[in-house]
Amino acid sequence: MPRTALGRLAGTELAGLSRGIGDVHFAISGRVFRTVGPAALPVRALHDAIARGTYAAVAGGLRSAALLPLNARPEVLGALNGLIGDELHASGSPLAIEMTAARISEPRLPAVLVWVHGLGETEHAWGHPHLPGWTSVHVRYNTGRSIAENGAELARLIEALDWDIERVALVGHSMGGLVARSACACDAPWTARVSHTISLGTPHDGAPLAQLVHHLESVLRSAPETRPFAQFLGRRSAGIRDLRRGVRDPLLTTARHGFISATVTRDARHLAGRVLGDTLVLSASASGEGDLFALGGTHHLALLNHPKVYEQLEAWLA
Repeated sequence: MPRTALGRLAGTELAGLSRGIGDVHFAISGRVFRTVGPAALPVRALHDAIARGTYAAVAGGLRSAALLPLNARPEVLGALNGLIGDELHASGSPLAIEMTAARISEPRLPAVLVWVHGLGETEHAWGHPHLPGWTSVHVRYNTGRSIAENGAELARLIEALDWDIERVALVGHSMGGLVARSACACDAPWTARVSHTISLGTPHDGAPLAQLVHHLESVLRSAPETRPFAQFLGRRSAGIRDLRRGVRDPLLTTARHGFISATVTRDARHLAGRVLGDTLVLSASASGEGDLFALGGTHHLALLNHPKVYEQLEAWLA
């Protein structure tokens, strides 16, 4: 992945940030000048000329970040795609991640376990898990695209796996559980071979933080001083927007379904556990009709590599 493309994008985004700060500045100063009235017109003209020149110079300087040798590591690209991946895909940017089987374990057995990471992550978030009797397929995908688009892409990827496969299971973390659920609803031939779907901290009914940001954007649009902040929040990707409502595509009737939830408190019934969940997803949203496993005293990201999670996965998939 060319580092110049990442640097160019960084310069553009930083320049846009300076313009947003300038918009807030002009909204506040404009309200002051309107309050003072016609007497302030000469001062306002001088102020606006100097301010516009200053912000233009700052934006130009920040745009020079395009020349920086920024590191296009997978983790950096994963986070970037989570934020604006839909824009990157639509523009044909070389920074847009394509759905791919980034890592496949050996030997290639007839039982395939597909690992689907969450928002802003890559396959590296899982470490190197392996469950006996299964070939692991770790996907990497653009988490900024809509869940329905990624679900369709995942369905095509699984269908294209090129060895004799008798059994398929899918494990998804957070958004990954929604993408896996969407893929299974695509009615592709491989879904008849799905034995299990398992979601870890997946917001099937939506995530509170995504819902809060949605409402905050609406509030911030009500005043010119805060409208630039609303515009910034409004740029969140299609994938992030989908997390507000979650996904309730019908579950496969021919497969078993496992749901793992977590709470920051050891007792899930504790008030803090009911209010905070795993810090990003509430237990009720992470649950569904199937096998349930509640893990106390941990948080959302810890589910990716928690030993008790892998003990439960092995028990369900044995």
